[in-house]
Amino acid sequence: MTQKQVAVIGGGVVGVCTAYFLAAAGHDVSVIERHHNVAQEASFANAGIVAPGHATPWAAPGMPAKILSHLFSAEAPVMLKPTLDRALWRWARRWLDECELDRYRINKNRMQRVAFYSRDILRQLREHYQLEYEQTQGVLQLFRTEKDAQMAEPAIAALAENDVPHRLLDPEGVRAIEPAIAADTSLAGGLYLPQDEAGNCPLFAKRMKQIAASIGVQFHFTSVVHAIEPENGGVALQIDGEKYSADAVVLAAGVDSVQLLKQLGIQLPIYPVKGYSATALIKNFDQAPQAAVLDGTYNAAITRMGGRIRVAGTADFVSRPDEQLERALRTLIKVGNDWFPDAANYAQATFWSGASAMLPDGAPLLGASPIRNVYLNVGHGSSGWAMAAGAGKVLADIISGYAPDIDMDGLTLARYG
Repeated sequence: MTQKQVAVIGGGVVGVCTAYFLAAAGHDVSVIERHHNVAQEASFANAGIVAPGHATPWAAPGMPAKILSHLFSAEAPVMLKPTLDRALWRWARRWLDECELDRYRINKNRMQRVAFYSRDILRQLREHYQLEYEQTQGVLQLFRTEKDAQMAEPAIAALAENDVPHRLLDPEGVRAIEPAIAADTSLAGGLYLPQDEAGNCPLFAKRMKQIAASIGVQFHFTSVVHAIEPENGGVALQIDGEKYSADAVVLAAGVDSVQLLKQLGIQLPIYPVKGYSATALIKNFDQAPQAAVLDGTYNAAITRMGGRIRVAGTADFVSRPDEQLERALRTLIKVGNDWFPDAANYAQATFWSGASAMLPDGAPLLGASPIRNVYLNVGHGSSGWAMAAGAGKVLADIISGYAPDIDMDGLTLARYG
């Protein structure tokens, strides 16, 4: 392997993991991040779910009808309104095509390929470095109605086909796992994945930043990359009026990657989809969840992080970057109060929102681009935390000239021709 000088653009959990594995492989690595620290955007206050069994595309059978059924509800899993945004409608047309069952199965397989590998890599890191990041074990998905359970059938079939440990539960079985679940909220049953996990994503990212720095990674904060240009077999980055040269660059900047790639003639069908979370102090530990719970109706997660409880979810396609929709916040408060009403005061929570780079078919794009020495680690959507460690290892292997440990079919730019 030839040692390279590699620049990683983006200091989220994906970028930090990529930088760590590149440095561990012997490369000279710099991370370029526009914020003052790592994990300040999509990684900052996300759901915390590391659940390969639940890694699934938004484009799924029944999702279009589900979205329409909530279109005028006071609370909803998806925020949409009439718009003239051509980019959104082009993305939506592609997304609708991917909702067919055959496409869903292909896309879910691709996502799970990365997510299961990533979970194994994450566990290796955790054991090797004795990492603590408020992690919990087990993920429980709740079905409010029989219709919710029926919508999950393709995902459950995929779990069975891939021998993923799981248990279908009746309401009594659900409450045996999470006894604090409210008795008066409609509950048709649940799906339990004992090997899935949750954890504090920014806490993990900051710990990995320290480890990466200890093996030579340099972090350049409050630095904005304005352009990438091929230069003498390598690349040049335009950073706040200065030029920075490197042998290779990895784009791991989420939605900010799109504009940089567009300048290079690479058009990706990525759309920024905003997610929300509400984080509140636990006031009654006996009435809080033990681990992570998913609400199948509202596509929301409830996770316990030390002395706090977090409700996260919704997909906002319409608001401005600096705007938080009241409807989205009401949805999170409702989900928290429906399932664990005495655990916290959700109305007084700290609310957060951040945009993820979402591809219509769900799986990320990893590896080389058509531009020499420009590599991609983008498009993880809301599964960035679940895929970060594995995707980072894949990029480090490819740049080092090694074959990745997983099949890359459908995970590269080749799937878009």
